[in-house]
Amino acid sequence: MNTKSLFKPFQAGNLSLANRVVMAPMTRAFSPNAVPGRDVAEYYRRRAEGGVGLIITEGTAINHPSAVSHPAIPNFYGEEALKGWSHVVEEVHAAGGKIMPQLWHVGMARSIGDEPNAEVLPIGPSGLNLKGEQVTEPMTEAEIDGIIAAYAQAAADAKRIGFDGIELHGAHGYLIDQFFWEKTNKRTDRYGGDMEARTTFAVEVIDACRRAVGSDFPIVLRFSQWKAGDYSDKLANTPEELARFLAPLSNAGVDIFHCSTRRFWLPEFEGSSLNLAGWTKQITGKPTITVGSVGLNSDFVTGDVADNDENNISGLLQRLEQGEFDLVAVGRALISDPAWPAKLQSGRTDDILPFTRESTQTLA
Repeated sequence: MNTKSLFKPFQAGNLSLANRVVMAPMTRAFSPNAVPGRDVAEYYRRRAEGGVGLIITEGTAINHPSAVSHPAIPNFYGEEALKGWSHVVEEVHAAGGKIMPQLWHVGMARSIGDEPNAEVLPIGPSGLNLKGEQVTEPMTEAEIDGIIAAYAQAAADAKRIGFDGIELHGAHGYLIDQFFWEKTNKRTDRYGGDMEARTTFAVEVIDACRRAVGSDFPIVLRFSQWKAGDYSDKLANTPEELARFLAPLSNAGVDIFHCSTRRFWLPEFEGSSLNLAGWTKQITGKPTITVGSVGLNSDFVTGDVADNDENNISGLLQRLEQGEFDLVAVGRALISDPAWPAKLQSGRTDDILPFTRESTQTLA
């Protein structure tokens, strides 16, 4: 395989990357008391040493008591947590890599009684869980304002301690996505309504983050069609609907769209082979990241063998060479083998360590 297209430099605004390989954000929950330690810094450094051009960290909690649902998910606020993240940045930069934190609030994906802060109720646009069932009261505008301010503060802190940009998690049925999704957003104020109106919360988060970091600090938005527990769901059923959804977000100042799919090689809409990242790039003109089972030869959930060749890399390289998308996020393959990019680039594919479920149990 000619992997040249994957290892070409990438430039977008002030973001300069050595290659097109991105480490996808993956929840690891190895941060006791929500503080990333030396082992977390070494974990990310090994991926930079292994040839990853850009690391997007696991989801990190913004400063809100119901932001996440596990006590070992790292915070992105407070002196100790930010000190830990500063050390992560130093280690990654020393290895020649670039890194962004993923800023996260799970919204109604949190269950009542989840730690940390078990006494705190989950929040969401309409208080509806992902099944559309009423669990709590809808968020007040004051609560919305507070969450937006927490995102902005996290963005400012990311820039202050040396990160190379931020990613906002707006996918998979978490809080930002719950505003996007008609099933979980039944609001009748400016945050609810048609598809464009349901982007208002995200637009205000993006705008607040942009004001906090300035015009030249990269903002990535991760979005998806699918939701946790409903892999067939779609926000947009046609390219025209996708364009209506993306326009306000692009205009708000997103620099790069991270387009989450489970299998990158599947077409997003009938009549075209373009995947979600391909359509997003064509519609917005902005750079896009594709993701979804890159480097895996079986499905993590079902165990089914993937319907593609050579662990799906050949088709990926062809699409990248044709300009369908700009960057490639690799997830589980990098959990098992931090040197996945270097081995692929040098043709040592037989040396790549295959992903196993057991590899998720350690921070190797």
